[in-house]
Amino acid sequence: MKTIQRWMLPALVSLLAASAFALAPAPHPPQATTEAAAIRKVLDESVAAWNRGDIPAFLDSYKNSPQTIYIGGEGVVRGWQQIRDRYTKKYVTPDRGKMGVLKFTSLEIHPLGRGYALAIGQWRLERTAANGGNVGGFFTLTFQKTPAGWRIIVDHTS
Repeated sequence: MKTIQRWMLPALVSLLAASAFALAPAPHPPQATTEAAAIRKVLDESVAAWNRGDIPAFLDSYKNSPQTIYIGGEGVVRGWQQIRDRYTKKYVTPDRGKMGVLKFTSLEIHPLGRGYALAIGQWRLERTAANGGNVGGFFTLTFQKTPAGWRIIVDHTS
């Protein structure tokens, strides 16, 4: 009987340890979830601003800095003010028709380290044929956590 007990004790300890490990919550840093939610909120607010024709509020998602970069089909635009000028020139019309309705889908947020994150996804702009028709593509946004919250520092949209 003592032989069986000696054999069972290590097995029992191993079984209990494995059970405790299996029942423990998976490591998931709550900060990462909170950061992703905050970035999604910035993007949701940005889309809402765009869809009401509010370019200044739309640009609140960008860091107001000369180092902020936009990269698109027309090339590289450097600086928040120049990015604002680009959006205003390209999309603002009296009837806001060129702005259409913006939608983001397939959104993924990837932390890059302390205070930085990457957002990737698809964008779609629904417009009438007279205003350029529907367009869409993909984006990669590099976010930085600033005193004002999460802000885009590099926008590569294609």
